Amino acid sequence: MKSQELHSVLIPAENKASRKLMLVLHGLGDSLEGFRFLPHALQLADLNYLLVNAPDHYFGGYSWYSYPHSASSGPEIARSRELLFKLLDQQREAGFESGNTFLFGFSQGCLMTLEAGLRYPHKLGGCIGVSGYAHDADQLIKEQSPVAKEQRFLLTHGSLDDVVPHDRTERQVSRLRAAGIQIQWKVFAKPHTIIDAEFPLFREFVIAQ
Repeated sequence: MKSQELHSVLIPAENKASRKLMLVLHGLGDSLEGFRFLPHALQLADLNYLLVNAPDHYFGGYSWYSYPHSASSGPEIARSRELLFKLLDQQREAGFESGNTFLFGFSQGCLMTLEAGLRYPHKLGGCIGVSGYAHDADQLIKEQSPVAKEQRFLLTHGSLDDVVPHDRTERQVSRLRAAGIQIQWKVFAKPHTIIDAEFPLFREFVIAQ
């Protein structure tokens, strides 16, 4: 049975009074456990982290939609997006304002970051996507929220990525930028992973928002 709730774990900020939050979305077959390293890597004392499991089981981990991705993945992606909207709404009710809330997603989680960031009706603090892509850039543009052009995105990718080729994502970024979406784009000489050289960029992006 597919989950209708997203399991998550909150890692509190070092600054206990802070109401800044980052939702962290893992990639295919991983889980929230794979991102417990992130607070130490980012070194942002004011940031609370909500590590999130995707809704579907996948070979010992979880997925946001079925693999391989195709045009028919749309309904599963829409289901996962609505679950993220619900989770974001719950955080608003818990005192984490949308303007102080960030999304961070890797691979499938990057796709979900784009889906949520461009359709959620409230402006977020910022959205970071790593080594991912958009399900349908033209559809995202067509269905963007009224605040989509106010959202700020940082997308990184690897020129050596043999899982998600960076040239396809780069074309999507160009399409979204041409439509007025604010995207900072950076390519690293890396495979399908996150490397140490990216963390200063992530940190600067969060601090600047």
